Amino acid sequence: MESSTTRRLSSLRDKIPDIAKTLSTVSFLSTRSPSSPPLSTTFELNDTLFATANVPHTDEVYLWLGANVMLAYPLEEAKELLAGKLEGAREKEGECEEDLEFLREQITTLEVATARVYNWDVGMRRRERLEGGGGDAKGASKGGKKDEDYDE
Repeated sequence: MESSTTRRLSSLRDKIPDIAKTLSTVSFLSTRSPSSPPLSTTFELNDTLFATANVPHTDEVYLWLGANVMLAYPLEEAKELLAGKLEGAREKEGECEEDLEFLREQITTLEVATARVYNWDVGMRRRERLEGGGGDAKGASKGGKKDEDYDE
């Protein structure tokens, strides 16, 4: 569960900057007037591949939704969609962080409980040995194991 939640959190932390950058771009495009000259820009195609383009005034943008699907949205609708996606991703990021905190607390609790059970078992074996025959402290108990067999 911890590794799954960590992967989900990592994925969200990768997506949030992309969504914010896209929202920023759409917001910028919505501020341009129809009489504005075309915008000359360089944009990223891939991590190391960039292209130059002249972008005329537009009333719509195409958003990549995933699964080989791209849709055209009016600028205002695209801003609303992206703002909602960004807010949702940030909420999920907070939930993942809370879940990780809870899981870590539970793991710690389980480790402490396991250590207590182990220590109780060692104490009981020693008590049995001392009451049962006064054997040496490192001798075998009824279970056939020695205390050092349980040491980590």
